[in-house]
Parts: sequence; structure tokens; C-alpha cells
Amino acid sequence: MQILDTILQMLLTLVWDYFLIYILLIIGVYFTIKIRFSQFTHLKHMLSLLMEHTGTKEESKKRISSFGAFAVTSASRVGSGNIAGVGVAIYLGGPGAVFWMWIIALIGTASCLIENTLAQAYKNNTQEGSFRGGPAFYIAQGLKSKKLALLFSVLMIISYGLVFNSVQANTIAHAMNTAFSVSNLNIAIDLAIFTLLIIFGGLKRVVKASEVLFPLMAILYLLTALIIVVMNISEVIPVFSLIIGEALGLKEATTGAFGVMVMQGIKRGLFSNEAGMGSTPNAGAAAYVSHPVKQGYIQSLGVLVDTLLISSATAFIILLPQINLPASGTTGVASVHLSMNMVFGEFGGYCLAILVMIFSYSSILGNYFYGEMNIKYMTDSKWILNGFRCAVIVMLLYGSLAAIGFVWDLADLFMGLLALVNISAIFLLRHVALALVKDYMQQLAKGKDPIFHRNSIPELEDVECWGDAEYRVFQRELKCRENNKKLDT
Repeated sequence: MQILDTILQMLLTLVWDYFLIYILLIIGVYFTIKIRFSQFTHLKHMLSLLMEHTGTKEESKKRISSFGAFAVTSASRVGSGNIAGVGVAIYLGGPGAVFWMWIIALIGTASCLIENTLAQAYKNNTQEGSFRGGPAFYIAQGLKSKKLALLFSVLMIISYGLVFNSVQANTIAHAMNTAFSVSNLNIAIDLAIFTLLIIFGGLKRVVKASEVLFPLMAILYLLTALIIVVMNISEVIPVFSLIIGEALGLKEATTGAFGVMVMQGIKRGLFSNEAGMGSTPNAGAAAYVSHPVKQGYIQSLGVLVDTLLISSATAFIILLPQINLPASGTTGVASVHLSMNMVFGEFGGYCLAILVMIFSYSSILGNYFYGEMNIKYMTDSKWILNGFRCAVIVMLLYGSLAAIGFVWDLADLFMGLLALVNISAIFLLRHVALALVKDYMQQLAKGKDPIFHRNSIPELEDVECWGDAEYRVFQRELKCRENNKKLDT
């Protein structure tokens, strides 16, 4: 076992520290320049897209809204990593690492926009009247490589669908056991029952649960952070000065600590927001929108919410109460726990346990969504899908009851391999993605609500959706929306 662990650590270092971080950073900068920084200049437009309708009341029952897909991906990417990961970044890299987390989030929005735009462009119809898609689909159809698409799907099912969920279950069990002395067995049974009821109801039920859990989770956590900010209001400017000063200070730049700080900020930021890593397009493809770039924008917004709001909230929860204290030596969740106890007393530990539980459970649902989407790429067999669902329940039970450090490292390796496959695919398909972005921008510049037909992009080949029938539906719905606006005014 020791030999396996050593090999695994070497592979993790090779994939993440020497290849993936630099590739994701370079690709993010490349796409940011190519789309002319539109993920920043169109922020108001991105927010407005969240509220788009999915057609008539009858049609909306079958479809997944743009907000529904946004909630699923946000629920998945906003997890225990936003608490523990930020704590680790500050412990290893210092407060300046937070600044570099912000930078990588701003850059990563471009990669997220591109991968979700491609997922929408190459999505397929389902028998239920909704959509399915993701990297496996645009790799198979855009790059004409079914073997690579199959590899991606298998890695996604194993890492996100099964292994990551066992880790999230372990986090929930540990938090509830520590705070409320609830036995791991009881937690395991409760998790299994609740999850079984949701996932056997299909993806629509997963989306509905995420639409409730994600806003609840975000509001509770941001409210907690706001209370801590108000109670330590005199320290807000010093904390900002500390973050910016360490991130850009000449003292840090001339020492080895600077490299560690930058690397920790970038690494934890990428782990947290998952931009360019191929996970969020699995949900982004399922949304009903009139143009592929619309969902690209919406999913980009999720990167900003994840890092600039949720991860920043964790940073301020840690730094504000502890700014005048000597280094506590705590890391991960323990550093957040220390601040919560300092501000709220023993009650802070209870609050943190509940927040961690909601964070982690929302990630379980989002991860399951990704797994099912890739099962459906491989086969339409109900038996195999139900077998996957049963495997998810088994992994939740296992994760609640076992120590799974090795499994977590293995999942990180799989995730790194997934990201390498995906980032290569979106770069090779950049001509398609950038043509879609150009088409969208041209329509926006003319004051139109963009709608898309596949014939308008010659580079887009072998796609199932976006034909004449869909275009006529978009035109009809657009006309209805315009008429409703006139009536309102």
C-alpha cells in the first residue's frame, strides 16, 4: 500500500504541479483575449440571462432552465473545498494567496464560457424532451474521437459520480459526528435514503433539489460572513491591505514564499471553480436556451460566484477575527472553526457543521448529475443507469463509515486526467467556439435577443439540435416575449 501511495503522489505532482495548472492558466488567458474580455464587460447581461423562461408551462415541465443548470453546477463546484481549500491556501501561501485565487477566477471564466458553449452546440435530444451533452459529446462529434469520448465518460463516472461522492459523505459524517455526536451509521443511512429518493426520480428532481439547496447554502454562508464582517468592521481595510500587500509586495517577490503563495492561490482556485476542467458542461448542456453562448455566459457567472463570493467569504471569515493574533497553526476546516468559535462561541461550531453538511450534500447531487449524463452518453439502458444509482448509494455508505484518504488522492488524479482531455478538446475546437461567440456578439450589437441556427456557423458539423424546427420555436418564443414586454410597458 505504501508503494501505491508513493506512486500516486508522484503522478499527482506530475499532472497537477508540472502540467495542468500552467496549461489551464495559459488557455484561460488565450480565450480571455480571444473573446475580448466579454466575460467582464457583459456582466449585467450575464445576470439577466439567469431569469430566462423555458417556454410554455407544459414545455417547461420537460426542460431544464438556464438557472436550473447553473444551480446544479454551482451546487457541485461549491463544496467543502470552498471552506477547507481556502483554509489550506492561507495556511500554506499566506493571505496573499487569496488575491491569486481572484485572478485565476477572472481568467477561468473565459475557459468556462468556451466549454459550456461547445456543450450546448453539440448537445443531443432525449426521449423525455430535454437535452444531454458535455465533453464526451463534443469530443465524439466535434473531434470525431469516440474512444477519447468514452475514456472521458468512464473517468467522469468514476471520479465525480462515485469517488467524490464518497468523500463528500465522509465530510458530512465527520462534521455531524464532531458537532452533534451523531453516529456515522445513522448519517450513512439518512444520506442513503434521502439521496435514493432524489436520484431515482431522475435528473429533473436532482435539478429541483439543487435549485433549493444552492441558494439556501449561498445565502446562509454569505450571511454568516457578513455578520463576521460587521462585527470586525474596523479590520476590513487592514485585511484587504494584507491580502494585496502580500500578493504584490516586493518582500515576498524576492523570496521563495512568493512562488508558494502564487501556486497555492492558483491551485486552490482551480480546484474550487473547476473552470476548463470539463465538469460543468455536463449540466450546462442540459439547459434550454436560444443560443449556445447564453449558457456559456451563465456558467461563467458560476465561476465568479464560487470564487469571488463563496471562497472570499471563507477568506474573510478566517482573516478578520484572527488578523491581530499570532499564527494559530490551524489549516483547512479547523481554521474556519477557530474563527467561528471566536465570533459565535460554541454555537459557531454547530453553525459550521450544518453549513458543511449543506455544502457537501449539494455537491453530491451535482456530482451525481455529471455521472448520469455520462452514463447516458454511453448507453440508454435503464438497467445500467439504475446500477449506477445503486453504486452511488453504496459509495455514500462506504464514505460515511470509512477512512478514504487514498481514494481522495485517486479521484484527484482522475480529475486531472479529465481536465487534460477536456482542455485539449476545447482548444482543438476553438474555431467552432469562437465562431459561436462572434455570431452571438454580432446579434447583441444589433440589439437582438440572440437565437441560433446551425447553418449560420459552417465550422459546426454533425450536430443534432439547432435545426429549422428549433429555430422556428425560438422565433415564436422571442415574439411572445417581445409582445409581453410591450404589454408591460
